[in-house]
Amino acid sequence: MTLIRSEIIGWGHYLPEKVLTNDDLAKIVDTNDEWISTRTGIKTRHVVANELTSDMAYAASKMAIDRAGLTAEDIELIVVASVTPDNTTPSVATKLANRLGVKVGTPAYDILAACSGFVYALTQADNMIRLGQIKTALVIGAESLSKIVDWTDRNTCVLFGDGAGAVVLRAGEGKGDKSDKGILATKLYADGSHYDHLKTSGGVCSTQNAGFVSMDGKEVFKYAIGSLTQAAETVVEMAGYTNADIDWLIPHQANIRIISNVGEKLGLPAEKVIVSVDHHGNTSAASIPLAFSENMESGKIKKGDLVVFSAMGAGFTWGGAAVRL
Repeated sequence: MTLIRSEIIGWGHYLPEKVLTNDDLAKIVDTNDEWISTRTGIKTRHVVANELTSDMAYAASKMAIDRAGLTAEDIELIVVASVTPDNTTPSVATKLANRLGVKVGTPAYDILAACSGFVYALTQADNMIRLGQIKTALVIGAESLSKIVDWTDRNTCVLFGDGAGAVVLRAGEGKGDKSDKGILATKLYADGSHYDHLKTSGGVCSTQNAGFVSMDGKEVFKYAIGSLTQAAETVVEMAGYTNADIDWLIPHQANIRIISNVGEKLGLPAEKVIVSVDHHGNTSAASIPLAFSENMESGKIKKGDLVVFSAMGAGFTWGGAAVRL
């Protein structure tokens, strides 16, 4: 039996030029490099100057389309995952579609699932491809989190960074066995009972402004380890593999202690767990595609590798994807 699979044929990423070090932050709030590094693993992060989220999404998308060997006119769907759009409405995706020059009528929309946004967006695009509704999709995670950070709160402002990552999916054929490549399995979750544990202090209806990120760090830390592990294990099993078959785990890049704990629970050696939080910080929906694209470009991740994405974010939302390149 022939199956339609969504293959990742292109990848791209973009980081703002401005780099904010831990020493730079020490001049803004009561903190220091040792305190930040020990608790989070973060050394530097990039922050936007005069750029918008759509600008970063555009740069990452151009790179991904180029790597795929396609043109904008080949794209049949654009999905952008972000909690920091240029405007409340219209979507970043429609602005991006126009700027890229995709065909008029091409569906484009944003999705808000916080740090799980890219996995949510990837799942939706994959489903449309597998249903035969489209053949090619552009999926982006892009964030300007520096715009919703309270720079007087040392518990949150040290964590976040800006950036964008993108992938191009293209329909391919598979047999439904281990010879297949592409997105092999996805699984999404949410639990709204944790709504107040990680959120912004404002919103359109509540305060008429975006507000700042607030977080119950202990609750998020505890839940993140379990949910990231669950999502990874589930999609690996759905794909017909075991944890031992994983070549690379790319978890959401929130905190090095969370990342290390998840790798250990999955029984993976540290060298199989991709870490970019040290130089990206937490870039929410952009963290997984950013890390993926960087490591595809460096040659660390290779064709044929089994890569597992696992993400958890505000809502709480979480999910995973197993991909054979």
